Amino acid sequence: MKRKQQLNQIRWDLALRYRLIETIAWWEGRLTTGHLMQSFGISRQQASKDINTYLTEHAPKNLTYDKHLKGYKPSKVFKPLFIDGSASAYLHLLNQNRERAEHVEGLAFAYAHTELLLIPDRSIRPEILRPILQACREGLRLETDYVSLANPRPETRVIVPHTLVFTGMRWHVRAYCEKNGDFRDFVLSRFRGAPDLIHASDHKREADVDWMAEIDVIFEPDRRLKPEQKLIIEADYGMQNGQLLIRTRGALVQYILQRYQIDPTKIQAKAAAQQIVVANLEELGRWLYV
Repeated sequence: MKRKQQLNQIRWDLALRYRLIETIAWWEGRLTTGHLMQSFGISRQQASKDINTYLTEHAPKNLTYDKHLKGYKPSKVFKPLFIDGSASAYLHLLNQNRERAEHVEGLAFAYAHTELLLIPDRSIRPEILRPILQACREGLRLETDYVSLANPRPETRVIVPHTLVFTGMRWHVRAYCEKNGDFRDFVLSRFRGAPDLIHASDHKREADVDWMAEIDVIFEPDRRLKPEQKLIIEADYGMQNGQLLIRTRGALVQYILQRYQIDPTKIQAKAAAQQIVVANLEELGRWLYV
């Protein structure tokens, strides 16, 4: 606990540098002062000082200097303090920083053998996003023009946003809709014009029953698969005891199924194509749009 408190007291700019030190050393196997210089625009002297401070004050056994590599490499007892050392965390970092890769030596090296599928730019304008964020923070009503597939022409809506949600393909905001008298999802790319902030509302996030409901979505291998095939699927999805439990909110259940390419109304003819099924589909029924 004491060690954790000490780490929390480190200046944010130093913490960022220490995170880069551990990320590059652990995943790329070679850390130099150049990584810090290119990433943060600091001098070689300052970069060297940061590495030395990291070693002397925080993790003296994490790095060793390799004369052949002309840089630091992770030691056999390397234990990250500032990063999540999991592979998924590194892959997420790659996804987040692809556009910056050419400016960061270590990440640029990583991208030489990495390719990512990019999601489309939904063209969300700042003049739309900023008032939505303010409304979320302050619990304000928002008047905006909005289009939908059911109403392609802009229609004035008064909503009370409370949370932004990224589904993996697009952003939407969860909000109370005064027209429909309940909480709904509004896709950010479908807002038109600049929303107007109005006074505060009594429709708080806590009143959004589907949002406040916490539920497990339980996936398991398709029962039609052979035992040895099920083992492969269990490993693919990191299942424990033959199941993958995703804890989520009721309002997000549909998006979880979409991310895992599950259509609750249809089962693939071939088990190898289906791969996984939802074990508790009946329990989730109230949150599915079918």
